[in-house]
Amino acid sequence: MENKIEAVIFDWAGTTVDYGCFAPVQAFTEVFKEFGVEPTMEEVRKPMGMLKIDHIRTMLSMERIQNLWQEKYGRPSDEKDVQAMYDVYEAKLLSVLDQYAEVKPGVLKAVKQLRDNGVKIGSTTGYTDKMMAIVTKTAKENGYEPDVWFSPDAVDSKGRPYPYMIFENMKALEINSVKKVVKVGDTISDILEGKNAGVLSVGVIEGSSEMGLSQEEYEALSEEEKNAAAEKVKDSFMAAGADYVIRSMEELPDLVLR
Repeated sequence: MENKIEAVIFDWAGTTVDYGCFAPVQAFTEVFKEFGVEPTMEEVRKPMGMLKIDHIRTMLSMERIQNLWQEKYGRPSDEKDVQAMYDVYEAKLLSVLDQYAEVKPGVLKAVKQLRDNGVKIGSTTGYTDKMMAIVTKTAKENGYEPDVWFSPDAVDSKGRPYPYMIFENMKALEINSVKKVVKVGDTISDILEGKNAGVLSVGVIEGSSEMGLSQEEYEALSEEEKNAAAEKVKDSFMAAGADYVIRSMEELPDLVLR
């Protein structure tokens, strides 16, 4: 990289913890079913990385889901529906989050290598502060603790794809230029957040929400199937404007420190 990188800002679920990003997915699916609309996995995962209430708004605005909603309720969904769904969603997610904060393979080693070379570790998320209280505690018990983290609560709920959480990280970590920062994430929203902030945007493939496979499912694939799945995710990240795409976290230190 041309400039010396001083900070790497990681996403959480699907990037550093929760292989495959399953906690939010499970909760979104259950909420929509509870309200009488069954979403597809693609519909659930498409807005991943956004502030969670924005995620619900985005799903409700999808044509197929909105049609099903109107069939069921005889009217379009409105902001009251969004809030009602979010309240149920939040309760569901908070009840399972501690089961989905296991640190992903290669993360601890990569973070240690970066820190050993003077790189600061920041983070942003689509979770709220209340959700992060659970995730950070469990992640810390598992050995992962960034120097700082910011949720959309810190930026007037203007989460991804807005760049403001990245700027809060830079302020707290005392980084004076976007050219010295790398953002790493596993969703299109992460890539866009990085691009909108003007930092280098890196997508990570294995264990990503974009791939949507559990570790067991991924490891059960043949090499050919793994490569095909990885290529598809890489194409999505590159189409969204990613500067680099890495297969796994093991590749990150070489990319950042070269």
